[in-house]
Amino acid sequence: MRKTLISLALGSLSATAMLPAAISAQETSAETDAVYSVETTKVGVLLDDPEAAAILQRLIPTVYANDLFQTMGREQTLRAIQQYEPAALNDEKLAEIQAAFDELAAG
Repeated sequence: MRKTLISLALGSLSATAMLPAAISAQETSAETDAVYSVETTKVGVLLDDPEAAAILQRLIPTVYANDLFQTMGREQTLRAIQQYEPAALNDEKLAEIQAAFDELAAG
């Protein structure tokens, strides 16, 4: 009986330990299938996708060429970077970028 209880306890610990990995895999899969967002998607994710990076390079070439955007900006969203580049990343430009991301997801 004691071995059975220990076995059950260890079994549920194993399943619990695997849960974060399973959730992480689902989040990664969902993120790659999801529409990119200027509000929530980190720049690093966009730069790592050649199609999304091409959109940024085409629509905001000066921001895209900035070394800080390519390095320190990777952990921020385009909306967050707007405060540092208000002219290049104005609301109209962010809406244009979002529309391009939406087309990318639809295609």
